[in-house]
This record gives sequence, structure tokens and C-alpha cells, in this order.
Amino acid sequence: MEANWQSILPLVVVIPVAVWTKQVLPGLILGLLLGSYLVEPTLLGGFEQMAAYIIENLTQEGQLMIIAFLYIFVGIINMIKMTGGIKGFVDLSSNRIKTKKSALSLIWLSVLGTFSAPTFRIVTISPVMKALAGPLEMSRARLGFIIETTSGPIIALIPVATAYIGYMISLINVSLQNQGIEGDSYTLFLKSIPLNFFSLAVLLMGAYFSFFHRHKKEKKLLKTEDNPENEEEEKERISHSAISEKLPSKPENLIIPLGLILGLTIFLTWWDGYNKVETGNLLQAFIAANVTKAMFVSIVITSIFTVLMYLLQGFSLKRIINQFFAGGNELMPVIFLLTLVWALSSTTEDLGLSGFVTQNLGWVPGNLVPPVIFLLGAVISYFIGSSWGTWGILMPLGISMSAVSDSSLPLIIGAVFASGVFGAFTSPLSDNTITTARIFDLPVIEYSNFKLKFGLIPLASAFAAYFAAALAW
Repeated sequence: MEANWQSILPLVVVIPVAVWTKQVLPGLILGLLLGSYLVEPTLLGGFEQMAAYIIENLTQEGQLMIIAFLYIFVGIINMIKMTGGIKGFVDLSSNRIKTKKSALSLIWLSVLGTFSAPTFRIVTISPVMKALAGPLEMSRARLGFIIETTSGPIIALIPVATAYIGYMISLINVSLQNQGIEGDSYTLFLKSIPLNFFSLAVLLMGAYFSFFHRHKKEKKLLKTEDNPENEEEEKERISHSAISEKLPSKPENLIIPLGLILGLTIFLTWWDGYNKVETGNLLQAFIAANVTKAMFVSIVITSIFTVLMYLLQGFSLKRIINQFFAGGNELMPVIFLLTLVWALSSTTEDLGLSGFVTQNLGWVPGNLVPPVIFLLGAVISYFIGSSWGTWGILMPLGISMSAVSDSSLPLIIGAVFASGVFGAFTSPLSDNTITTARIFDLPVIEYSNFKLKFGLIPLASAFAAYFAAALAW
């Protein structure tokens, strides 16, 4: 279909509806439905076209492997929780905590065992740090803040064995295909990691507050932080958490599966690329590899090995299977979101979005595209509270703008990912903010404003860095 102004309408609908409803899904559904009716403007044609887009994307091999990887990965995490792997890792790490410095060091050290997803990390380490806040005279707000600086921002930079990586690569891949741009999505993601300036700035700020800021006896940072806790609610929460006293303490049940996923992903990525290149060059092998396939095969092997390991420890097969599917089913909203993002991307491409951008936005200076994309994404992500939703909305547009303005593709990709991290880190609607505030008994809005006050510093730094990098590229 020829490029026309209608190609931008689905995105024009998605963004304001998502901001107004504070939910990503309604905006995506309405945008996809509108785009489908523009492609097939008959009474039932729009709904039929919408279904066709969804089915078409769900039946592609690469998309199916991404969905399966995410489902199995979260299922394994739930099995790890049930078998005491998380509790064991926390017990192993926290036995010698006597000072503020050692407590803050534990927050950073625990990344090694909890880097799979931000919420998983928060619910694992936060109860432990909350228990230490009183004896060590530390502010719960500051502890929550430091935990969050080492959650979403750092996980968005890790290139293997996280719940983020499959989704991020798939967004790049679909956007490249729709633009007809040749390139390896995983290689572009690797190149974008040092260009995710907001995440890097937040990590530096977190490190400063952890290891270089002078920790005197801390006053309460939030007015209601010293409110008495509801002890019954707290006991109920802990009893259902990953560190419940009812669970065994087996750190190996976390270390071995996560180590296996990491090791297999790296090895199978190299092996797949090694069989495709004529030279034995390590870098060329990784570039030529099908990373999505390597991730999927590694997670399948790990899931089988992990089930067998837990069976040998005496856990019942029925309980293991139930926990696996309970964990995977928790990811169904994310899988639905991912499917809609893919379908919307296909819709806008059929409407000629890339051609419309090329014809009408070619005048935009290339050095303005990265900072503007970053700032736009930061605003969107703050109001919807979702990094994944922001990435899904902006990545196709960002890559289109990169092609027409001759901007650096890795820089644009880094800016999109950085913008989503800002909202997940500072927004009062973010799952991370709500979860941390609930665990530490902090009022959500006050805690969110506390984080925003500090988050504006890396926001401004990242905006300046994108402008400078675009000028220098």
C-alpha cells in the first residue's frame, strides 16, 4: 500500500489512549482495530484483518520461540521459588550483615542471583532489607530506591538470561523487517547497551548513594515512613513470599538453573554461529548466530534438567509441574501485549508508515532524532508506567526515523530502551514502584515523587548525552 497520512493514525490513537487510561492494552487494541479497518474498510473486514495480523505474527517461528522462551523462563523461576532456591540464596548472602555498608553491598551482590526480572528481584531482596532497616538505622525509602536502581536499569543492560532480552530483540527484529533494513537484531542490541544512557546514569547514581555517600544516622525521608506496620499483614505477606519460613533453604536450586541457562545460551549461540561461518573467529560466530534459537534450546534443556534435579531432591512431580505452569501463566498478559505490539507493527507497515515518514519527516535534522525520541518516550513511559509498552509503541517509529534521518541505529535503539526504563523507574503507575512501596510500607505517590526527584538528574544527563552523541556520530 502506498504511503499516506493514515499510516500514522494508529500510533496517534495508541499514545493518548494509553496515557488517558494509564494502561497500554486498550491503546494497542484500539490502534490495531483502527489500522485494520483502514486496511480493510468493510463491516467485518476490520475485525477479520485484525485477527489475521494476530495469527500471522503468532505463527512465525521466531515469534513463537520468543513466547515459549518467556513462558518457560518464568515457569522455571516459579519452580526455583517453590524449591527454596531464592530463600537459600538470600540466606547465604545475608548471614554476615552487620553494618550499613555490608547491607548495601548485599543489594548489589544479590543481582547475581536475581537478575532475571525486576519484580522478581524486588520481591526477593526487599523483605530482607526491610528487616535490616530498623536495626541498622537506615531509611526504608532509600533502601527501596537503591534496590530499584539495581533492578530495571541494570536488567535492561544484560544481554542474556533475562525476561527482557527476548522481547527487546523481537521488537528490533520486527521493526527492521518492516523497514526493509538488513541487520542482526541481537548485534544491534549489543551495540545499543553502552548507548542506554539513562540506565547507565541511574546505576552510577545508585553506586554513589551505596558506597560514596556518607551514611550518618538517617532521618526519615518520607513523612509517613515511620508509621507503625500492620504486623498481621506483614506476616501474611512473608508467608507467601519467596523467603517464607515454610520453604527449604537450597541456594543450589537457584544457582544451578540460572548458571545453566547462562552457560548454555552463550555456548549454543557460539555453536550455531560457528557452523555458519568459514573462519573460526569468535566474534563472527556470535554475529552470525541465531540468538533466539539458541535461547530457546537452552531454556528447554534447562527446564528438563531442573525438573529432574528437583525430583531427585524429593519434590513431587505434580507440585513441580503445577508451579511451572502457575509461573508461566502469570506471563500471559505480557504475551498478549507482545502479540498486539507485533500485530500493530505489521498494520502500520501495510499502511505505509515507513514511506510516510520518509516523505514527510526527511527534513528533521539527524542530531535531533535521538534526544527527541528519548524525551518523548520518557513522557509516555512516565504516564503509562510501562517500559515494555513504551518500547512497543516507539521502536517502529524510532527505527523509521533513523532510516530517514540517517541517524545512528544503535543510538536510536538505545534511546528507546532508555526512555522506557525512565517510566518503569519513576512512575507511580509502575509495577516496580508499587511493589517496592507495598513491601516497605511506603505511600506510593510520596515514594514515587522521592524517586522522581533523583531520577530527573540522570534524565537530564541522558538527554544531553543523546544530543552530544548524535552530533558526534
